[in-house]
Amino acid sequence: MTPSPAGPAHRDIPGRRLGSTGPTVSAIGLGCMGMSDLYGPADEAESIATIHAALDAGVTLLDTGDFYGMGHNELLIHEALRGRDRDAVRISVKFGAQRGPDGSWLGYDASPAATKTALAYTLRRLRTDHVDVYRPARLDPKVPIEETVGAIADLVKAGHVRHIGLSEVGPDTLRRAAAVHPISDLQIEYSLLSRSIEDAILPTARELGIGVTAYGVLSRGLLSGHWNPERDTSGTDFRAFSPRFQGDNLTHNLALVEALRTIAQDKGVSVAQVAIAWVASRGEDIVPLVGARRRDRLTEALGALEVRLSADDLAAVEAAVPAGSAAGDRYAAAQMAHLDSEH
Repeated sequence: MTPSPAGPAHRDIPGRRLGSTGPTVSAIGLGCMGMSDLYGPADEAESIATIHAALDAGVTLLDTGDFYGMGHNELLIHEALRGRDRDAVRISVKFGAQRGPDGSWLGYDASPAATKTALAYTLRRLRTDHVDVYRPARLDPKVPIEETVGAIADLVKAGHVRHIGLSEVGPDTLRRAAAVHPISDLQIEYSLLSRSIEDAILPTARELGIGVTAYGVLSRGLLSGHWNPERDTSGTDFRAFSPRFQGDNLTHNLALVEALRTIAQDKGVSVAQVAIAWVASRGEDIVPLVGARRRDRLTEALGALEVRLSADDLAAVEAAVPAGSAAGDRYAAAQMAHLDSEH
């Protein structure tokens, strides 16, 4: 049966709340990083058209980072929101990654002064007076999380930030942060190929009333069903350096995708839709972020909202792609070392 990507009209997208204290957002959010950075060239006009299509379809959560394209992504979102109702959208922003003019990565700075300075520039680029969720992109090893969260709490009191989020941190950091100020959600990679959060991080988040915005639900394109092993990933494409896209690892991982494709075909849907629906099925407190850069990919992703995975379906998915079955880490070793969530 030919997979059905479903039409773009999803104005009845259900809502999910980000934790016990966060905002209610659409059950699928749009991650905008790839429109500016890290996945090779992107078409700016098509990127804006994709954001427009998402908003028109009922997507209310846009996720970005001030270091995506060194501010380009925030400027792009501003352009896409021109003439739109700002209050109908929830904008989530990550900060802290330091980059050079050539795009090189220089480390992290989540000190209180840097936190407030970064937000000032973000507000100017977005042309808005507030960010809905503000979060450090990584734990800064030089700065206690209490200081970073405390600085964002000051911004909340001043009205510049609505909610505080975190990204890629472990259980201990979650607890320490939540003791300073309520945390709306933890943004972290979660997919059929990346399930380490299930052991301790997800239970801790649930205990604390912290939601999860799951990025990488298609594992950087591996689980999209569209990945071609001959695809050029030269230049700045993240996947040129990602262990899961290298040599025998890629061959192994694509075999897992083919096993998933059999299940998708039996249901008359696409591989990507099954992968997204699986993440969404893990709990009402989890919001998948999809990184669509084109309208056709967005339409396909939104079709996952119509996919219902039965107990038998879930068992079949588990058999096809068991926990821990991916070959290769989700980041190269140097980047893995920066992940508090992996320690």
